[in-house]
Order: sequence, then structure tokens, then C-alpha cells
Amino acid sequence: MGGKIPERPWNAVPPEVAETLRPELPGLADEIVEAIRHGVPGYSRPLEGPFGQALRTGVEEALAQFVALVERPEAKRGPGREVYIGLGRGEMRAGRSLDALLAAYRLGARVAWRRLAAAGERAGVEPQTLYRLAESIFAYIDELSGESVEGYTSEQAAAVGERERLRRRLAGLLAQSPPADPIAVEAAAGAAGWELTAEVAAVAAEGEDGDRLANRLGADALAVRTPAAACALVSDPAAPGRRAQMTAAVGERLATLGPIVSWREAAVSIERATAALALARDHSISATGGLVIADEHDIELLLHADAGLTRDLAARALAPLAGETAASRERLTETLQAWLAHRGRTEQVAAALHVHPQTVRYRLTRLRDLFGEALDDPDARLRLELALRAAPPEA
Repeated sequence: MGGKIPERPWNAVPPEVAETLRPELPGLADEIVEAIRHGVPGYSRPLEGPFGQALRTGVEEALAQFVALVERPEAKRGPGREVYIGLGRGEMRAGRSLDALLAAYRLGARVAWRRLAAAGERAGVEPQTLYRLAESIFAYIDELSGESVEGYTSEQAAAVGERERLRRRLAGLLAQSPPADPIAVEAAAGAAGWELTAEVAAVAAEGEDGDRLANRLGADALAVRTPAAACALVSDPAAPGRRAQMTAAVGERLATLGPIVSWREAAVSIERATAALALARDHSISATGGLVIADEHDIELLLHADAGLTRDLAARALAPLAGETAASRERLTETLQAWLAHRGRTEQVAAALHVHPQTVRYRLTRLRDLFGEALDDPDARLRLELALRAAPPEA
């Protein structure tokens, strides 16, 4: 009996053996169902209702198909395989693993072998044929098990796909601006199995896919589709250890964290996280690695919210410097910036610029010639500060 078992070992069983096996089938089906009820913990209950009927149908169909294959080896399994695919699907829908069903198949195979072998012995079937019959029964059960695994995994994939569809719908509602109807959001969250915590925050990352980013951030992260970047909403972002978890999830990628907001304002956090990421990309804000916190760059975000207006403001506010040479414009710009930052304290401005105070006074005289009373006007000084932030000193 050595050697590899054929893929369809029942092909080697003489077809006439089927006549010996067929009379055993009705009683064997009852015996298998009863053995499963007592021998498989997951099914240790009266096998009634739709599931019990499906299991009995599966046992009866399996036995009938097996004998038919022995009798007509060239025949195909036919539509009966859908029974076992359906049993696998049913286990998934019931929220059970496949362990009980596969255990039932194995137990059924042992019961079938004992009874069919006994019938074969009584009929004088040769031992070599009985050995091949045993191989055939267990190979056939492996085939049925594979079909149930197929049904289970396909149902599992469908469930995951439906869950992801519901989560995408929820993410779309949360990302809406103005906000979507809260009742609709709450219903969508319930359908998706996503808890609406009091606070959320958006994480945006460069070179990422939103779904992968959400997966790394944890089961309570929700992928958000935006045209600008991969983004995910994180629930309860202020929880202990959450910031460290987010930082670890993004690793060395350029990534930003939007403000912590109510879930009703999730769109605000998404918008600011993606805007901060864009600024970090073009070096408008400092990002040396790790998670960039959008709230720490609110002025830059404000200035770049309307890039055209910011350019116009900078052009008008710094227009007096336009007539200077490039070298003079650079010196006067950095002096003006330091003078505004240190509130006109000459000694501090000199220390910041690493020049002599007299040099600062000389430059300030030139700045007053150019800007006049604007240096003493609070609104004008604010415009100058904003303009210098938007248009840093030239290299």
C-alpha cells in the first residue's frame, strides 16, 4: 500500500462495491448525525431548525455523492458542493469558527469508515479494496472540508467588505463640511460598529494609503479619503499613551496631527492636518521627523489659508524694500524682523543679529526712512510681522 495516495483514490475502488455500500446509507446518516450531536461540543444540542436540517442534508448528500463517485468514477461532483460551501457560510454568519464543523466532518468520516468497512467485510470485499476505500473516504472528507473553508472565507471576505463599506460611508459623513446631520452620523457609526467618542483627531501622512495608515493606528482608527493626503481619524486621541502610539504608527514618515475636536467637528481636524502636511512638505513649517502638531503652527496655517491674500499682504507691507539692493534688502529685512521680535530693544536686537548696537541704529534709521510712521502704528507692525513670516529673509 506504499506510495502517494492518488488525488481521487475512489477511482481505484471497483465500481461494484457501490452496491455493497448503498444499503447502509439511510442508517449511516442517522448514526453520523447522532455521533456529531454527542461528540462535537459545538453541536451538543438537539440538531433542529434550519441548521439541523442543513447538517442532515449535508450528511445525506455527502454519503450519496460518495457512493455515486465510487460507482461512476468519471462523474463530477455536480451542484452538491454548494451544500458544503453553504455550511461554511452558515458557520461564519452564526459567528462561529470552523472548528466544530471540521470536527464533525472528521467524526463523520470515522463513523462512515467503521460501518462501510464492516459491510464490505460481510460482503467479502478484499482487504486491499477496503484499504483503498478508507483512503477514499478520508480524501473525500478533505474535499468537503475544503469546500466549507471556501464558503467560510468567502462569507468572511464579504463581511469584511461590508464593514469597510460602512466605515467608508461613516468617514465620508464625518469629513463633510458643513457637518452632516448628527442623527445620520450616529446611525452610520452604529452600523459600522465604530464608537463615536467625545473627541477625535485626524492624522495625515505622506507616502501613505489611508487604509494602511488606519490599520497601523489601531482598530478604532477610521480611514478618510482626501485628495491631498492619506488621512485617518483617531478616536479618544487624548487618552493616556495615545500620542506615543500615534507617533510610533507613523514612524519616520512625514505626518501631522490635527486639533483634538468633537466628532461633530471632525472635518476641521482633517482640514488642518492635511494643510499642515502640505506646509511641512514645502518646508513652510519645521518638520524634522515624527508627528508635527498642527496646533503648534496655527499662525502659519492662518497665513496659508488664503495664499493669494497672504502674498498680496506681504507685497504691500514690504514694498518699501523693493528699491534696495539684494544685499541691503536682506540686511534690512532681518533687522526689521529682529526689531519687531524684541520690541525695539536695540541691545537685544544687536545680540540676536551678532552685530554692534551702532550697526542696528544705523539700519533702523534706514528702515524709518523707508517705512516712516508705519513702524509706530500697531496695525502696520502686525502686517509687517505677518508679511515677514509669510516671506522669510532671502538667502
